[in-house]
Amino acid sequence: MVEQNLEQNPFLAPSTLPYALPPFADIRDEHYRPAFEKGIEEHLAEISNITRRRDAPTFENTMLPLEKSGQTLERVATVFFNKSSADISDFTNELEEEMAPILAAHSDAIRLDSALYWRIKTLHDQLDQLGLDAESRYLVERYYTEFTLAGAALDDDQKAALREYNQKLSTLTTRFEKNLLADTNDLAVVIDDVAELDGLGEGEISATAEAARERGLDGKYLVTLVLPTGHPYLDSLTNRDVRKRIMDASRSRGSRGGENDNRELVLEITRLRAERARLLGFENHAAYVTADETAKTPAAVASMLGRLAPIAARNARAEQADLQARIGDEFTLESWDWAYYTEKVRQAKYDVDTAAMRPYFEAERVMRDGVFFAATRVYGVTFTERTDLVAYHPDARVFEVKNDDGSPVGLYVLDLYTRDSKRGGAWMNSLVSQNSLLDHPVVVTNNLNVPKPAAGMPTLLSYDEVNTFFHEFGHALHGLFARVTYPKFAGTNVYRDFVEFPSQVNEMWMLWPEILANYAVHFETGEPMPQAFVDKIRASSAFNEGFKTSEYLAAALLDQAWHRITADDTVADVAEFEAEALAAVGLDNPAVPTRYSSTYFAHTFSGGYDAGYYSYIWSEVLDADTVDWFTENGGLSRANGDRFRSLLLGVGGSKDPLEAYREFRGRDAVIEPLLKRRGLAE
Repeated sequence: MVEQNLEQNPFLAPSTLPYALPPFADIRDEHYRPAFEKGIEEHLAEISNITRRRDAPTFENTMLPLEKSGQTLERVATVFFNKSSADISDFTNELEEEMAPILAAHSDAIRLDSALYWRIKTLHDQLDQLGLDAESRYLVERYYTEFTLAGAALDDDQKAALREYNQKLSTLTTRFEKNLLADTNDLAVVIDDVAELDGLGEGEISATAEAARERGLDGKYLVTLVLPTGHPYLDSLTNRDVRKRIMDASRSRGSRGGENDNRELVLEITRLRAERARLLGFENHAAYVTADETAKTPAAVASMLGRLAPIAARNARAEQADLQARIGDEFTLESWDWAYYTEKVRQAKYDVDTAAMRPYFEAERVMRDGVFFAATRVYGVTFTERTDLVAYHPDARVFEVKNDDGSPVGLYVLDLYTRDSKRGGAWMNSLVSQNSLLDHPVVVTNNLNVPKPAAGMPTLLSYDEVNTFFHEFGHALHGLFARVTYPKFAGTNVYRDFVEFPSQVNEMWMLWPEILANYAVHFETGEPMPQAFVDKIRASSAFNEGFKTSEYLAAALLDQAWHRITADDTVADVAEFEAEALAAVGLDNPAVPTRYSSTYFAHTFSGGYDAGYYSYIWSEVLDADTVDWFTENGGLSRANGDRFRSLLLGVGGSKDPLEAYREFRGRDAVIEPLLKRRGLAE
């Protein structure tokens, strides 16, 4: 029942704050459900106004009102789903489980509407006669393709079955994510004696003490788990038993029995996805997904990943031999030893100590003088903190972004620190999506999971955390810079196997000499990071790439294996299926576990990357080729940045991404730069 006093609900009208930032100070838990209900009601009425028309379909009477519809629902959904990832509570868990099937049904009510599909198809059939500009023409093409793939052309009985699949899957994937967060929190490793944390820096130890204190474990230390199998502390902890405890805890998530066990969910999700794919006319879920990606077929994905896997596995075995030689006969290298002894071998071979780099990566300086500074130099944008604007959590900070001529770009919200109420990993969200049709500005967020030290202690980032910051900020820039006409094309609304490309490109600035010199200074002495550190990092750039590529490919191929099963296949045991899938591609090395095992593979079972985890390395082909282009054309310059911004970041999803890439590069991407970067060239 919709709340009677709706005028008090902040979601039911556009925000009046700068850049339409959601009015977080006014939003209460009791506002969400009525706003969802009202938003769904309004959206269905708006669609009905389109479909009950008796005049012939035109772009103006069909596509424009379709693009303008659902604004209330969009406002509440973007805020709620950001909250349900970044500031989870019992309330968000309960409401998300309640709303998941309702929203799935609502989506089906629109995408399976025969009258709406007829109008879109009619326009699609007449495209050459409509005289549309390129973006408007592409809008019709995308809607037609997406509605067709969604099942709009099925008969009524088939649509009823499809609706049931979609609602069940929305419930199951939501439950998977909630189970994973709960089990991740439950499995955090409690340390009684600080001596067991030998090898960690003062800031890291402070963060574990603070995490314990927040759980009511004063005097103890708590190592919270991260989303991937590995953990940043494994490269430093000298205590082998503690390393094993962390690895065992990480790998057991979702598979211990009890209410947070995800094994049955994995089996049910993959079975339902396979059955749904058959209903939609596809052999399996992977075929269904890739049909609307740049890859187009699972065979194309398998061809690329299959080319890389044997070389990566070979390189990992060679690296393993080096590590075992370092250990000697004392014990056999295990997965929890890899990172620790990798650092030992890295130091011996290249004299590189990544732990020694932490004091040069103080978070505030990395942000202002690294991440922001690079964007200023490359794109001419500036960042000013807006302490007058309230974000969704006290840890989240708001920055106004402007072009060098003072014109507005949007708002950037940074939520840096980990907490029990935040899911693992790092990501970018849009809170307001730019489009000129509705005159909407843009607000984007970045969420990271950096351990928060005690008050007064500096936040010192690891090398990998700095890299992640630059990566996620690349997504943010994509969202900030896109300038499109239609909401459908806003920001990062591009093919899933293209969306990681801009973020990966932005990683290049982390070690770019001019950028690095501006932010990498010792937090106590102010001394710049020694050039020798950087030279050694560059010299060792392909070091341990066998491991990194193998653990990634194992996850990508596992994702493909789960989603290439057909509706006639029966899988009864998750661990057995996983073991067989990894053995089949030669990536079943116990010392090199998959980056994500099935029961905590959030990307594929709750994060929208189902049959699409290959996207990272698929996009990296474009990324590596683009880095070569920047290097060949003078590197860090406004001219290069403006070209990249205008031809790729700025177009959002308003044109075919590979067409946009060809316009930028002058040709299709080639794979050789990627092979060289990852040490996979034969």
